[in-house]
Amino acid sequence: MFTGIIETTAKLIAKEVEGGNVHFTFQSPISNELKIDQSVAHNGVCLTVVKLGSNQHTVTAIEETLNKTNLGNLQIEDSVNLERCMPAHGRFDGHLVQGHVDDTAVCKEVITKDGSWEFHFELNNLAQSLLVVDKGSICINGVSLTVVACKEKNFHVAIIPYTFEQTQFKHLSAGDVVNLEFDIVGKYLQKHLAFLKVSV
Repeated sequence: MFTGIIETTAKLIAKEVEGGNVHFTFQSPISNELKIDQSVAHNGVCLTVVKLGSNQHTVTAIEETLNKTNLGNLQIEDSVNLERCMPAHGRFDGHLVQGHVDDTAVCKEVITKDGSWEFHFELNNLAQSLLVVDKGSICINGVSLTVVACKEKNFHVAIIPYTFEQTQFKHLSAGDVVNLEFDIVGKYLQKHLAFLKVSV
């Protein structure tokens, strides 16, 4: 379980394709603190550490993960957001995040405001808009954020300077693909309502 509060960013330094899998090796300030078998969210994707090196760690993404997320688009030197699992005695400063990406979205526009940034995104389909509500929680590339406003397939979030500088958002621009994890409560509600509709 994660909270969407990013600890640091990591840089991709190696990428090895093996069958339908890709082994990603990242360099980060916390790589030396990780352990084999540890779960770490990379751009919001929960991945298992399979190898450690000097200030670097390796994770493996299977074909399903590559198809569902933006990890397959990563190039050498690209950065990702990192978060380790929340300890049982920790605080939930963000919201409940599973590290299970639901889909991707496209960044349509970045607007620089006076002291903040607005990032506008477009969802892949209209059905997903039911899971995005004004002032609700959403996880974008592993970052817990509040939806400022949404309309049909479009929504936007506001980024404060600290989040902008400490995460991969400072590298994000129009046309980039991001990972989305919708609020778990909303997903359960949607399924429950769909079940009730079928049962009636």
